[in-house]
Amino acid sequence: MRRTGPTNIVLRKIIRELRVYANRYKAPIWDAVADYLMRSSRKRVVVNLSKISRYARDGDVIVVPGKVLGGGDLKKKVVIAAFSFSKTALEKIRISGSKPMTIKDLLRENPEGRGVRIFA
Repeated sequence: MRRTGPTNIVLRKIIRELRVYANRYKAPIWDAVADYLMRSSRKRVVVNLSKISRYARDGDVIVVPGKVLGGGDLKKKVVIAAFSFSKTALEKIRISGSKPMTIKDLLRENPEGRGVRIFA
């Protein structure tokens, strides 16, 4: 069977844009994020807030190349960029004083990818 990649058109556009920014700004982090997003749906990244709270430091900029779920509590103020968020995760992120955003918004805000950590 041939590998086809994701069929979601929004996801495909984000992957294409990540590759362009990685080449234009010499930022290998965007290539890595695109590789994670290219995975099959079974192997796609899913991260709970408890993992982010455990490993992140205050003020970190985190990119999750997949979905953020609301398991656990977020005790730190961080910026979290992800492809998608669950409703409970969005509520808990806003309550903690952190900032949720899409990968596309982070890409426009920080095209060089400086200070961004990947949580996979």
